[in-house]
Amino acid sequence: MNYEFCLRTDPGLARENNEDSVTIDEPTRLGILADGMGGYNAGEIASGMATAFIKSELGRWLSQAGRHANAKEVRRAMEICVDNANRSIFNAANSNPQYSGMGTTLVLGVFQGTRLMLGHIGDSRCYRLRDGEFVQITKDHSLLQEQMDAGLITPEQAATSTNKNLVTRALGVEDAVLLEVNEHRVEPGDVYLMCSDGLSDMVDNDNIAQLLATDVPLEQKVVQLIDAANANGGRDNISVLLAQAQSGVKKRGLISRLLGK
Repeated sequence: MNYEFCLRTDPGLARENNEDSVTIDEPTRLGILADGMGGYNAGEIASGMATAFIKSELGRWLSQAGRHANAKEVRRAMEICVDNANRSIFNAANSNPQYSGMGTTLVLGVFQGTRLMLGHIGDSRCYRLRDGEFVQITKDHSLLQEQMDAGLITPEQAATSTNKNLVTRALGVEDAVLLEVNEHRVEPGDVYLMCSDGLSDMVDNDNIAQLLATDVPLEQKVVQLIDAANANGGRDNISVLLAQAQSGVKKRGLISRLLGK
């Protein structure tokens, strides 16, 4: 399976600084997105530390031992790297008063062949578009999600709630955090979207699905998604990471077929 990646982050229209961080390690097909929180610039520090640390540590493991690793081994490596990143952010927050209380959400994916190992903490999300069906494949660690799970509110009520940004799990806030990891089978043509809530709070699922389904290059889809969030108010930083799966078998040209290649 071949993968094409594209990412972009934008401060939005209401904030001067950008507390999101998003990165890709293309050789190991590792994508990471984080949405920071905290006081003056602290969220920016937390999200930047998370993406840089995990890209370096997990990327190094994937390039060496991880190429032929099974799902259990990849899961364990993800958990160890995220735990180390958590401790690093937590220690920085406790040793520097201006960073006190900082933390970050996290969503990361390791794409290997027809397998996606997907981990997340908080309310940054991953969606999948497959054969016209658009689904959210992560479940928010948030107060709203817990209220919906308990039947206290409906998804429609959650969409207009004022408690949207109350996460129940974040990286760097405590000395330990649980990374939720799930394995997904990838099919040719799948498009995976990782995003911060600056996109998911501003653009509804139907509109996101329509933009992803348009027949334009991946780079243009990323731009369209961010433009849509800003057109609807752009009240938060907006980060988008797209990964598109393509069959590894390429069609042979006429000359190649004639030559038997």
